[in-house]
Amino acid sequence: MAKLELSPEDLARIEAAVRAAEIRTTGEIYCVVAEESADYHATPLAWAAGVALLAPAILLLFGIQVTAPDMSLFGGWTADQVEDVGEATARAALIGTLLLQGLLFVSTFFVVAIPPVRRWLTPRGMKRDRVRMRAEEQFISKNLHATRERTGVLIYVSAAERMAELIADEAIHAQVPNDTWDKAMAALVTGLRHGRPAEGFTEAIGLCADVLADRFPARFGDNPNELADAVVVLPRP
Repeated sequence: MAKLELSPEDLARIEAAVRAAEIRTTGEIYCVVAEESADYHATPLAWAAGVALLAPAILLLFGIQVTAPDMSLFGGWTADQVEDVGEATARAALIGTLLLQGLLFVSTFFVVAIPPVRRWLTPRGMKRDRVRMRAEEQFISKNLHATRERTGVLIYVSAAERMAELIADEAIHAQVPNDTWDKAMAALVTGLRHGRPAEGFTEAIGLCADVLADRFPARFGDNPNELADAVVVLPRP
């Protein structure tokens, strides 16, 4: 997916498409674009901890060992002295491992904390969950669940994750199978992927309007515009 950039002309074109669509139906279409749906702050911590745990294996891989002196050379040593040497050797090995773990943790954390690296190393399933959660939050916070006939539709795009979601309210969900929206979402994603976001949005909005107009047609003289038509652009969390 190309970098998502919406010019004032793009925003105006999408708003006009929403307005035209809602003339045909009692449904309400609402578009939200988020720069990113989550900060994924746990990703650097998880990778840093995982890499740090590899410290003992790295030491073994490179053949680094901490050994005690050859006791045969010190025949006059007492048992206590031998025990002290063993403890010192074990302590040195432990300190070396801990230092390496600390170095690996800090270096990995700062590398993975770089935004593009953090996003790349965050599991896709986690990103999908966060995008879905943010879309659901927007559905509630923008009152799409409070339309008169429960016919709100949210089209949500998260730019950094390169993902999109469509959420329909309960009246629509009861009559329209989820896969009905696949064509609209495919049109949206295609437009975004090829750097034509306005085209993707307008085509998706038109396809959604076709579905809504078929099942929830407009009623002459009784079709209030309950939600704003303009695209909402959200900054990074």
